[in-house]
Amino acid sequence: MLWLLDRTAQLTNPKKDTPYPAPPAREAALEMTALAATLLFAHGQTTERTVVAAERLARVLGVAVKVLPYWGELIVKVDSAPVSHIVPAKPLGVDMGRVLAVSSVIEQVCHGKLPVEAAQSALESAGRLPPSSTPRFILFAAVGAASLGVIFGTLDTTSLLLIAASAAIGALARRWLSGFSHNPLIQPLCGALIAGVVAAAASRIQLSVASPLVAFCPCMVLVPGPHILNGAIDLARTRIALGIARLAYAGVIVLLICAGGLFGFTAAGGNLAIAGSSPPVPLIIDVIAAGCAVASFGTFFSMPSRLLMFPIAVGMLAHAARWALIYLAGGSAPMGALAACMLVSILTAPVVDRLHLPFAAVAFSAVVSLMPGFFLFNAATGLVELVSIGPDAPAALLTGIVASGTTAFLIIMAMAFGLILPRMLYERLSPSAV
Repeated sequence: MLWLLDRTAQLTNPKKDTPYPAPPAREAALEMTALAATLLFAHGQTTERTVVAAERLARVLGVAVKVLPYWGELIVKVDSAPVSHIVPAKPLGVDMGRVLAVSSVIEQVCHGKLPVEAAQSALESAGRLPPSSTPRFILFAAVGAASLGVIFGTLDTTSLLLIAASAAIGALARRWLSGFSHNPLIQPLCGALIAGVVAAAASRIQLSVASPLVAFCPCMVLVPGPHILNGAIDLARTRIALGIARLAYAGVIVLLICAGGLFGFTAAGGNLAIAGSSPPVPLIIDVIAAGCAVASFGTFFSMPSRLLMFPIAVGMLAHAARWALIYLAGGSAPMGALAACMLVSILTAPVVDRLHLPFAAVAFSAVVSLMPGFFLFNAATGLVELVSIGPDAPAALLTGIVASGTTAFLIIMAMAFGLILPRMLYERLSPSAV
């Protein structure tokens, strides 16, 4: 019996000079590993990187474990014993600052630069890092929404000011609501509702010539892109249940954004109409606006300011490539999105690993301006109009709904494929990346 216990210790801890932890030490190692995994998982790190980082930390602490992530909980299970630690965890947020801080603690522990005794408190401190300040959050919400307005085709000063004001009011309301409720669905619903009301008011008093853009550009800053991308990555890695749960959560948020925007627009007396296509924006203006949008989303995701220049540069380059492919080479919108996202993924995949940042948040920040908000808005508007008209609706309306919805779907699929494929190939060719 003693031989069997000794052999088990050797298998789970091959370094003979490091004794296998006693049960109390093992419990502490499990608790620390679960805390690190929970913080990474809950704040936007990809599932694969979360698992690899947590299991690596556990090995350094002297325990071989398997980290099993599910929607709602994480299980940290000891390989050689029927011992596990189950903690509640939902991947509802995106906070690159916290992910970076937690990853830094893990790296320091693994390289012996931080005593194990101090790691627990360091992890807890990393999990309490504050998000971006409220004034900064509001400012960049306004800048990001106005930048998207430029990208989607309006250079009208009044319209851009209305877009910025609407997004700023929505950002202030979202921060105020966060102090009363931790429900992640209320904030995007209210933000979209405010955008719809502002757009309808502007339309009624004829303040703007681009009321559809005033309505949906502030809504675009609410789109849960990292959750969509993380869900698609989980599906690609055959984590089917978790991937579906992530996508369902993102889908509910998108549905609430559409519902809030449309309800606010109609309740305030706005006249819904499918927006027409806008002329292409000059390349230099388009690229600058894309950089501003990237900076805004990096701020939303609490990315440290010193690191913002990288995704900004990548996003501007990708947008220039998309602009050239569509307006110079005559390519389609889905093809432009595919090429731009593949470029972003190729450039960001090695860098995010070196900087210990969540790939989905960085990559989405760089390509947020490619999201098919224009087509999604037209599809949703067309559906509302179709319901209001009833059986007498013209065939052109139905055709427009199908065309807008199909184009939006193809662009989203192209973006997901373009971002995921290079990333997974990089991990395949460089196993140390994960």
